[in-house]
Amino acid sequence: MALSITLGARTWIERLWSGIADRGRPYADVPAAATPPLDRAKLLTAALLSERGEASGAAVARELLKVMGGLEAGDRAAFRHFLAGNFLPDQEKLRAAAEAYLADSSPERAMALFECAEPPRQEVLRRMNMAPGGTAALVALRSELLASLKREPALKPLDTDLQHLFTSWFNRGFLELRRIDWDTPAAILEKLIQYEAVHEIEGWDDLRRRLAPDRRCFGFFHRALPGEPLIFVEVALVKGLASAVQPLLARSKDPAPQPEAGFDTAIFYSISNCQDGLRGISFGNFLIKQVVEELKAELPGLTQFSTLSPVPGFRRWLHRKLERDANALAPEERGALAALVPAPQEERSEEAGPPSLAALLDQATEGAWWRNTAREAALRAPLLRLAAEYLTRPNSGMGAIDPVARFHLGNGAQLERINWLGNTAPRGMQESYGVMVNYLYDPERIEANHEAFTRSGTVARSAAVEAMLAQPRLPAPAAAPAAASAAASAVRTRLPRLLGGVATPAPAPAPAAIAAPAAPAPAPASAVSQGASQGASQGAPQVTPGAAQPEAAAAGRETAS
Repeated sequence: MALSITLGARTWIERLWSGIADRGRPYADVPAAATPPLDRAKLLTAALLSERGEASGAAVARELLKVMGGLEAGDRAAFRHFLAGNFLPDQEKLRAAAEAYLADSSPERAMALFECAEPPRQEVLRRMNMAPGGTAALVALRSELLASLKREPALKPLDTDLQHLFTSWFNRGFLELRRIDWDTPAAILEKLIQYEAVHEIEGWDDLRRRLAPDRRCFGFFHRALPGEPLIFVEVALVKGLASAVQPLLARSKDPAPQPEAGFDTAIFYSISNCQDGLRGISFGNFLIKQVVEELKAELPGLTQFSTLSPVPGFRRWLHRKLERDANALAPEERGALAALVPAPQEERSEEAGPPSLAALLDQATEGAWWRNTAREAALRAPLLRLAAEYLTRPNSGMGAIDPVARFHLGNGAQLERINWLGNTAPRGMQESYGVMVNYLYDPERIEANHEAFTRSGTVARSAAVEAMLAQPRLPAPAAAPAAASAAASAVRTRLPRLLGGVATPAPAPAPAAIAAPAAPAPAPASAVSQGASQGASQGAPQVTPGAAQPEAAAAGRETAS
């Protein structure tokens, strides 16, 4: 539906409800304007539940939202607690209905029990939604509630009711998919700049590049929130799987760059939830699948649909693993790590003991470490192997599965490729040492992958990722000639303590540094093509026990691309 039609329909609905509220005002029980605002909001809420007429109910709901909008911060917090602590089910009626159901488990008794168990607060919220702008006000209310929920668990019943209602009100059947381009109204384009949660949009020029002819952007909208995207996805049209995000985000001298010749791949490189108040309401699953269908219809030459995604939990998980697991790195990898840290930075007293692997890694990855050939070469293989372990491991005591991985694997994607230095921006280096991931959406396997993940937690992965898990442990790279003597001395003094042995002379270093291990070769073309050609080339995708059930939506604003 065209945007103008949508906004026009919404304006008509607002005029209709405003007219009804105006006519219902004489019949509504509205407290005097002189009543203190918080008390007035409470009285209006009670009156809203007692009203029976649509017109009078609309009038009370409109007045309540007006009063809520004017409450100061302290009164708004008190009003949230008022809603959460009141309008509870009648305990005597609920007990009687439960006992009746236990005595006779008929459908009629079950329905009666359900009606008694539903708190009247849900009806209060439904009636608040009748007012013009009611949906937006309730979404804002939940956004405020979520910000304080951990500190104030008494608000949980209100949050549960809001989430329950939003799940119905924002059902996929009520959502509208729209393509967003440079001709989209500026008010919506400004929201994209504001809500982008994965790769910051640095002004209008940057936004224009992301909406160029070789890019696509789609979003879900809802009639009750006109001009407000709920979630949007940014897509790059490229040739082959993209392994790094910086080239996708780079500005172009061409004001309207076209897709490169022979492009065959749609890369989903950023997916952002826009409304904090709708956290936990799943949109991304439907969005990706519908965008795939839209792109296939528009561009029949596309054969691959993949993400280029961050791994936001990798550094935290790895730090914990290195602190707890002395065997997380092979001896030669530990030696290589120790050799990267200059001796003066790492001198410790005997009482202090050897530095932890986590501490050594922190020192080895200070500053722009990836620009140092020796450091990049020494860290590449172990970090890629550990990233593969993190993304395919059973979801046990080392923490929950990565939220972005849960989102895409739960949607039916396959863990296709792990990319070294895919994002060298500060955030990417801080979260995952620059590692990024391609999750492949093969339309022929999406449902099978989804079922396997949701039923047993298995993670579909390519042969390339499987090989990365078993990649050989390479010897430590020798220091550059100018620093060979110092590095050898450092290893002699540190490595034996690190390994728990007695200091012994270190062997002489090689005359030249060992070259950086080659990046794991991308899977053959057949490994990322659709359908049977993948199986014929490499066999069925590998799976491993994985995480628990996928979350309803990505945590927070960062949905996860």
